Amino acid sequence: MFRILYYQNPSICLEIEIQEETINRISFCEKPLNHLVEGAFEEEVIRQLSEYFAGKSQEFDLPFFATGTPFQLMVWEELLKIPYGQSRSYAELASLIDKPKAARAVGNALGANPIAILIPCHRVIASDGTLGGFGGGLPVKQYLLALEKRSGADS
Repeated sequence: MFRILYYQNPSICLEIEIQEETINRISFCEKPLNHLVEGAFEEEVIRQLSEYFAGKSQEFDLPFFATGTPFQLMVWEELLKIPYGQSRSYAELASLIDKPKAARAVGNALGANPIAILIPCHRVIASDGTLGGFGGGLPVKQYLLALEKRSGADS
């Protein structure tokens, strides 16, 4: 049985699906439903997200499970290697997975990312420096990149 947890700050709302103390999905939402945070795992998820969004933490130590095609999994694995506060282009990411002509397919894999924030697809931008697309909307992507740039400069 899965549980739904919501995280919200003034700039972002996340819906988090948890099953057996593992995060299966994090997606963006408009407004959270009323709910109570029940259990130590849920409290830890909220604590780590709060520290990240406060600029106090650059890494997550939360179990998650993402399902996808072999190509998607390869792209998502490479996303996890992008350092906090840095970005890569879709073309760079395609080259890093030895598929230099697959920038568009990389973008499609990013769009299918089921674990937003923890698998940091917001760190991928277009080769010309523009933001490209983002499931949470471009203002949220811009917010996340600015948060990491600002917090990373303090480190």
